[in-house]
Amino acid sequence: MVTFNLTVPLSVDFSRPEDYLIFIFHILFATGSVLLAGSVVIGIMSTRALRSQNRFIFMLNTSISDTLTGCSVFYLGLFDVQEGYPSRNGTYYILPSFLGVNVLTFVFAQFDRYLAVCHPFFYKRYISRGVVIGVCALCWIYTYSILTVQSVVPVAFAAQMNAFGVIVLQVIVAVKVLMTIKLYMITRYQLSREAPGTDKESKKESLRIIVFVVICFLILWAPSFVNISVKYVTKNGLRFKNEATNLFAIMARFNALSTPALYIWGSPALRAAVWNSVWGKIFKRRKTRVASGHVKSAKGGERILSIT
Repeated sequence: MVTFNLTVPLSVDFSRPEDYLIFIFHILFATGSVLLAGSVVIGIMSTRALRSQNRFIFMLNTSISDTLTGCSVFYLGLFDVQEGYPSRNGTYYILPSFLGVNVLTFVFAQFDRYLAVCHPFFYKRYISRGVVIGVCALCWIYTYSILTVQSVVPVAFAAQMNAFGVIVLQVIVAVKVLMTIKLYMITRYQLSREAPGTDKESKKESLRIIVFVVICFLILWAPSFVNISVKYVTKNGLRFKNEATNLFAIMARFNALSTPALYIWGSPALRAAVWNSVWGKIFKRRKTRVASGHVKSAKGGERILSIT
């Protein structure tokens, strides 16, 4: 098998045609996730009007996580890695847990939208930008403090903690499903009774985005979650050679691409910010270079004609 630095083997040995497809897929997926989610991060960070809104702070938090998830695929997808107890060339769940940060962030974002629409006076008085930033920081602190404890305790106890984490995750997923249904009902019935205006459209847009994002997240992440739960309960479930060939893990990581794409699709303000802050500047520079190249070639042609 081909190796990298004679320590960690690559995820595939290139003995079959599909091995090349798997390897190329992970390179393209990782690159696309970093570029798309990273552009959302830059767009929000560089636009003051977006940074001042709580819902975009939650988007920023998940987009940072998605960018790091894309970066993690360069290791999890290209090298022979198997997370678990025991693991093989694993990262103590440090890299896969970026998705865990998103799970918690989405739950708080759903409650944020519920309070903003159903209890606007309470929301404006108590849910400040600092509170939202603190909640987002709490998502990271909680997730990686648990991982820190798991990395220093014996493997048997760490496995028990991981099993307990799966149970907690089941509760969180149930809450997410209920909140998604609740927000959908609010979008369809309660907002329809409000008077037309920019505030109504902003609420409708934010609710639509969070509902679509959470539904997509649950659809892509559910197979991996069910398979992990089955393995813990029955010791059966599907097992894969490594993270690169784990179809369920690949589907879960695909959220790093779908989530920022849904953000950009659902928010015209974010779409404009991403274009003005990132891609517009890149394409503008490219056009400038191409135009300058044509000018230089034209001048060179004029000089040749004048000589002849």
